[in-house]
This record gives sequence, structure tokens and C-alpha cells, in this order.
Amino acid sequence: MRLWRWILIWMLAAALAAFAWHLLAADPGRVVVTIRGWRVATTVPAAVVLLVLVLLLLNGVWRLLRWPFGVFSRRQQRKSQQRLGAGLIALAEGRHGDAERELQRAARLPALQGPAMLTAADAAIRRGEPGRAHDALDQAGQRAPLAARVVRAKLLRSEARPGEALALLSSEADSRRLPPGGWHELVLAALEAGDPQRALDALEPLQKSGAMNSRAYAALEARVVQALLRQMKDNDSLAAVWSHLPKTLRRIPLAVDAYVRRASELGAGLAALDELESALRRDWSPLLLDTYGVLAVDPELRLKHAQSWLAAHPDDPVLLLALGRIAVVLGRWELARGYLARSLALGSSAAAWEALGDALLGLARTEDAQNCYRNALASSRGGQLWPVQDVVDAAADDQGTAVAEQRGPHGLPLVP
Repeated sequence: MRLWRWILIWMLAAALAAFAWHLLAADPGRVVVTIRGWRVATTVPAAVVLLVLVLLLLNGVWRLLRWPFGVFSRRQQRKSQQRLGAGLIALAEGRHGDAERELQRAARLPALQGPAMLTAADAAIRRGEPGRAHDALDQAGQRAPLAARVVRAKLLRSEARPGEALALLSSEADSRRLPPGGWHELVLAALEAGDPQRALDALEPLQKSGAMNSRAYAALEARVVQALLRQMKDNDSLAAVWSHLPKTLRRIPLAVDAYVRRASELGAGLAALDELESALRRDWSPLLLDTYGVLAVDPELRLKHAQSWLAAHPDDPVLLLALGRIAVVLGRWELARGYLARSLALGSSAAAWEALGDALLGLARTEDAQNCYRNALASSRGGQLWPVQDVVDAAADDQGTAVAEQRGPHGLPLVP
């Protein structure tokens, strides 16, 4: 593309030159210069060429005169660039003191002051000297004010001063001038300062910036929605906030879990149960299944619905755990024992051991219940488990099955 551009330029120049020559060939004009008795006469084209040559000569003389003075500035620029590189290497190697010294020296060159002092502030933060970091950011702010503001907000958050970090970024956020890192810091500062609504408002520009990958952004988004829902003080405000959230946010399992738990705490158990069951029909999530097992709403109805899901998910340990927990709440100890032993045979977890201990305690099997409670503690710590006969028998039944039964979404058996 550049070659065609130059060809076009040269063609235009040639056309202009030909046109000018055609005009001047008939009458080249006459230029007469008289000074102190000297008289010079020439044509207009020759005068123009002579003027250009004189200007080029004067430019060459000026560059020649400046060259000795430029040697020092070029040397200073080269040394500053070397010090900036040495400082970055020292920072990567963990030599934070050396990095800070080299970067302070590199900042003597005005063009490098911004990046050098920003990196020096990072070195001071890693060295555990926030005071020096603030001083470095004061200098960096003269050349790179937005970047210095973002780094300072991060430093204030690390000092447990999220309110100051939020105030520092708010003015730029209101004018929509924050860079992507600033929006990210604003979200985190707002969360830590207890203002999830401000964090939610900052998510849209952060997403548009494309600074975070989809997985990291989804995790941050879920965290913001969780904080917002948990902050609601009454059921009306909770329902209003939930209904006004975009559909994409209301389908995040973490958000659904936060809404369901908070609604249950505020006395809207049936609405929470409906939302949870709808979410499970849409997305079979272990997190939501776990919540279903501990939700304090109509255990008989929950047991009936959860049992209907067994046809499609017969070997889901989280579903079996949820069934066991609901059966324990209902005092149906033997039913709970069967579900929980099966869940543990498919995958050990501290919650399942604890629930099985409750079921065995209800069956007056105190010693086995104590072993289950020990296993709950050991499982959470990665320790050695005590043998419990119910789980051993369930595991043996599983091993005796040649092929585990698999069913489709409609509960129909699948051919292996």
C-alpha cells in the first residue's frame, strides 16, 4: 500500500513540474538583487533553486553547530534507557531495592519519568514501603496521571483504605475517562467499601474495554451480583433488584445461589424454591444442588422433587447428598443413611460424612456416628478416614456392578 502511495505522489509531482515548466518556458521571469554595489540578475527558476540550496546549507551548518551539545543528551538518553532496562530486570528477579534505584535514575530523563516512576512505585510496594511508593506515584503523576491514579488506588486497597481508593477514581469514572485498569480497580474498591451498586455500574465499561478474558470477567461479575443481593435488607428490595438485573446475570449459578439464600433468610422461601428449581432445570449445577439440600423450605416437597431427578442423575453424589440432608431434616434416618452412604461411595466429602453421622445418630448407632464426624474433620484436612460399614457396603455394591446405569435427560436408560 505504501509503494502505491509513493508512486502517486511522484506522478503528481512530475505533473506539477511539467505544468510549471510549460508556464515558465515562454517567460522565465527575471529576478534582480542589488546590495552594496553588487548586482545579481537571474531567472525565477534559478532564484528558487538557489534559495533552496542556501536554506539546505544553513540547516547543515546549524546541525553541525548543535552536534557537540547533542552528544551529552544522546549519552544521557542512552544511559537512562539502559537503567530502565536494568530496573525492569531487577524487578523481575526480585531485587526490589536495586530496581528502585535504577528506575529513580532512569526517571531523570523526562521522556522516561512516567514509566520509570510507575515501575519504581511497584518495586516499593513489593518491598513493603508504601510511603516510598506514594512518593514515586507523585512524580509519575506529572507525566502519566491516569496510570498513577490507578496504581495509587491499588496501593490504597492494599492498605485497607478502599473508601479512599473509590473516591480517588470516582471523578474520572463520572467523566468516563478511566482506563481499563481503572475500571477494574473501581469495581474492587467499591466491593471492599461496601458499595456493590457502584461496582455493578462499573462492570459495563470494564466489559467493553476487553481487558479481562471471559472467565475472569464472569467470576468478577458473579462476585458483584452476590454482594449486591446479600446487601438487601427486605424482601421487596431484593425482589426489585433481582427482577431488574439482566437475564444473563440472573442465570449465573453464584447469583442464583445468593438470591435464593437471601430470599430464604428474608422469609420468601417459596419464591426462592421456585427460582432454584427453575435454575436447576436450566443448568444442572452442583452449587445449586447443594443449596437445594440445605434450603429451609418445605422438606417434603423438596424430597419429592429431588427423588424425581434421580431417574436422570442416578450417580450424582451431590444430588444424593441433598436427598440425604432433606431426609435427615424429616427424621427419616434409614432413607437418609442409604442416600448418604451411596453419595460417599461415589465421592467422599466432609458435608456427606457429617450428614451421615446425623443419620446414624438418629438410628442410635453412636459409635458409627462418631466415626462419621471424625471422617468429616479428616476429609476437610486430607487425613486418614475411619472405616464405616455402610459406606464400605455401598462401595462394594458399586464395584459389583459391571456397568453403571446411564440415563438420558428424560430418564430413559442409555445403551452402553
